[in-house]
Amino acid sequence: SELCDQAYENSVIYKERIKKLHDSKIKNRNFNVGDQVLLFNSRLKIFSGKLKTRWSGPFTITCVFPYGTIKLSQPDGLNFKVNGHRVKHYFGGDIPSNVTPDLHTFPKDN
Repeated sequence: SELCDQAYENSVIYKERIKKLHDSKIKNRNFNVGDQVLLFNSRLKIFSGKLKTRWSGPFTITCVFPYGTIKLSQPDGLNFKVNGHRVKHYFGGDIPSNVTPDLHTFPKDN
């Protein structure tokens, strides 16, 4: 029984330590109405090649709900809601739709 109690205490200490580590790694992102963001497409993983980007956008935030839900608008006017963990801030620049290497520039393996 004493061995079981010690194992239980060790598991509690381990869980607390892992929770502290996990909480320290979470990024707290604040989004405001009008911000430009990119949306992560998690379903693209099944069909995509390695080098294809899985971020699409930019989209404009039209509403920020409590508990992390964000309403985005597309350029054609359609609005949809997503979880805040699936978006990141967009700071400008081009988003390549498909990145493919030029195979002629790589040396051949012998």
